[in-house]
Amino acid sequence: MVSVSEGSVRRMLAANLRRARTRRGLSLSELSRRSKIGKATLSQLESGTGNPTIETVFSLSRVLEVPISDLLDARPAGELTVVRAAETEVLSGEGVDLRPLQRIESGDAVIEIFDQRVRAGCTQESLGHVGTEHTVVQAGRLGVRVEREEVELGPGDYVRFDAARPHGYTALDGEVRSVLLLQYRAEQRLHLSDPGLGGTHPAAE
Repeated sequence: MVSVSEGSVRRMLAANLRRARTRRGLSLSELSRRSKIGKATLSQLESGTGNPTIETVFSLSRVLEVPISDLLDARPAGELTVVRAAETEVLSGEGVDLRPLQRIESGDAVIEIFDQRVRAGCTQESLGHVGTEHTVVQAGRLGVRVEREEVELGPGDYVRFDAARPHGYTALDGEVRSVLLLQYRAEQRLHLSDPGLGGTHPAAE
């Protein structure tokens, strides 16, 4: 679960982004070229002063080939985990607000759970990222596009697809509320405890 303290998304992304970039052997300039995110913006994100959006985080996840939770620092759950809606930070994009709730690891499977709100009349596009995406609509009418395929979902409907394919969500009739699950293989995730990565607090460049 992402920390709910003020600014935690920025702080966790700063540390984890640098760690993932170093692991991939990429300079800021090369990461900027591959992700199409400005070098100045990446520098701000790594220093903890940037303002990350869904588009930015998903683009970094795709280029660095790591799950989103490895960039936002999902933490292990205790015996009882309660995530209060009012206390969870929201990651916003062009058309979607995501609240990271939990990461579940079982054998080779890693599943990240998000509360997802698609704002009325809005569309959220993605170039693709690591994993398989599962969405269950709770309220509203959701348009889902995966490359050239399009489907319309209502309350209770479910969709699954390879998240590496370009895709998008559209709120067709008012706001849409849904549960989003991102599924990965365990070997796709970045091991933040790897001593070769310089520990949990890498020195700044």
